[in-house]
Amino acid sequence: MVRSISAVTEKLMAIASERGAKVHVIHPEKIVVSQWVRFKCRYGCKGYGKHFGCPPYAPSPDETRRMVDEYSIGLLLRFDGVPGRGSFGPEDIPDDFHDWFRDLILWVNGTVHLMEKTAFYDGFYKAFGFGGYPCIYCEHQHCVAEEAPGIVDESMRRKCRHMDMVRPSMEAAGMDVFATAKNVGWNLETIPCKDMEYGKITHSNVQSIGLVLIE
Repeated sequence: MVRSISAVTEKLMAIASERGAKVHVIHPEKIVVSQWVRFKCRYGCKGYGKHFGCPPYAPSPDETRRMVDEYSIGLLLRFDGVPGRGSFGPEDIPDDFHDWFRDLILWVNGTVHLMEKTAFYDGFYKAFGFGGYPCIYCEHQHCVAEEAPGIVDESMRRKCRHMDMVRPSMEAAGMDVFATAKNVGWNLETIPCKDMEYGKITHSNVQSIGLVLIE
C-alpha cells in the first residue's frame, strides 16, 4: 500500500535522525542550481573525472534544474563532524585524503541511499538522492573511471562496481550547496586551510549536505 507523502516524509526524517543527521523539508524552487558550480569541479577538484558520481559523468546543471522541478518536496540533510576522527587539524590529514574521510563519505551517501530506497519501496518510485563528496564505495580500489586510461567516456559507467548505489553529489550536479542550505536557515562557511594548501583544513567542524527528492 502506498503511504501518503506526509507519512513517508516523517518516516524518512526519522531515518535521518536515527543516523545522526539533521533534516529540513525544502521545496524544489529553493534548491539553487548554477553553472559556476561545475566549473569548480572541473578546475580545482582533484576528483574530477575519477569517480562516476562526479563530473563529467554527473548530470549537467541544466539537466539537474529540469529534473529537480519535476518533484514536489525535498529533504535536505546536514551531517555535522567527521565520524571516527574526533578533533583534528591540518597536520593529521594526509596528502591523499580521500580515503581518510571514508567514514564521513559513507555516512552521508549511505544515509541518502537508504532514504531513497525506503521511499521507493513505500511506493514513491520517483525518489532520488544526491550525496556529497567523490564516491568511495570501491574499498581498497580506485574507481573504474580513475583506473581507465585514455579519454573520459560515459560508456565506462557500465563497468561501475556499485552501480545500484552510486549517486551524484549535489555539487557534481551543479547545485549550489551553500545557497541551498541558506534557504533553510543553515549558514555554511568555507573551512580555512593552513597556508591555503588544498585539503589541509584547519579544524574538524565539518558540515556535509545531502538531498533526497520525493514526489
